[in-house]
Amino acid sequence: MNIIEWGYTEDLEHYRREQGLMGFGVGRVTAEHKERYIVMTDGGEVQAEVTGNLRFSARNREDFPAVGDWVALIAAGEEQALIHKVLPRTAALTRQAVGQHGEVQLIAANIDYAFLVQALDRDFNLNRLDRYLTLCYAARVSPVIVLTKADLCGENHCHEVRERLQQRHPEVPFLVMSAVSGEGLEELRQRIEAGKTYCLLGSSGAGKSTLLNHLAGGEYMHTRTLSESTNKGRHTTTHRELVLLKGGGLIIDNPGMREVGITDGGGGLEATFDRILDLARQCRYADCTHTRENGCAVLHALEQGEIDADAWDNYLRLERERAHFETEAGEKKRREKLMGKVIKDYYKKDFKRRRGDG
Repeated sequence: MNIIEWGYTEDLEHYRREQGLMGFGVGRVTAEHKERYIVMTDGGEVQAEVTGNLRFSARNREDFPAVGDWVALIAAGEEQALIHKVLPRTAALTRQAVGQHGEVQLIAANIDYAFLVQALDRDFNLNRLDRYLTLCYAARVSPVIVLTKADLCGENHCHEVRERLQQRHPEVPFLVMSAVSGEGLEELRQRIEAGKTYCLLGSSGAGKSTLLNHLAGGEYMHTRTLSESTNKGRHTTTHRELVLLKGGGLIIDNPGMREVGITDGGGGLEATFDRILDLARQCRYADCTHTRENGCAVLHALEQGEIDADAWDNYLRLERERAHFETEAGEKKRREKLMGKVIKDYYKKDFKRRRGDG
């Protein structure tokens, strides 16, 4: 097994030398199961867990390994290892952690491109697509929209979706595909480059695992049909896994995401709605709220139909969500800092007391 096939670069090797890590092995995390990891190394797959020191020094969940990460590790028995350090990431795809206020969930690391998968027959939703694009742009990951199940839709519906997509996001490349007829599959394969890492993002039942099976050349991921009673996708992928394709590219299949909460510390929202924000800069007043002011370029564009009212509403919704998350995250950091001070003062006083007793 050659780790260069898995995307190992000269920059990572240079960092390894600089940091004095040449005495450690190196590998890429291909799967995670409740803080136990499968790591691909030059010697093959090993099962690994983090060292106590790494666990102690981690400030938050983002400091732990994720699928796609490169790690320095040491052997700990036959096909067992301990992860000593996570090597620098080129990209980290994140979202709000479900049910945890102010927390970030790391979806996958070191991704070059994201295939945003939506099914034409039932799943297509521009507002949800805005969320995925915001995640990608914030992480500096290049998005490609993949519209699946074209065989289940009439030509008129497919044409309508194309038009809506091109009007809203004309700069984002997209493909129309059918796993039944084979439409678009070859074009998708041609987009995959050796040594580059891709990920599949989308709802359950959108066709992600079916696409991976075609790209991997077999039934790599188990797929299941939609529930006839609810027309909702059943979970076919229960965990993230990095797969090496025959052509040399790498792809991560992700479980379907019902909630795509944005954190956006990297300008993702501005990149997704760049046309709206360009207009906002043309407003007469610098503090324009874009609600009732004379000379508001955004309101004028809305009246003239130059920007979609639904896109504007979604931008405002996501902007409020981002502001709320930043407030919660800031409050969480403040509480943690205060708690850290309390613990530090406690040990300081306890140390003085023990010295006095002695």
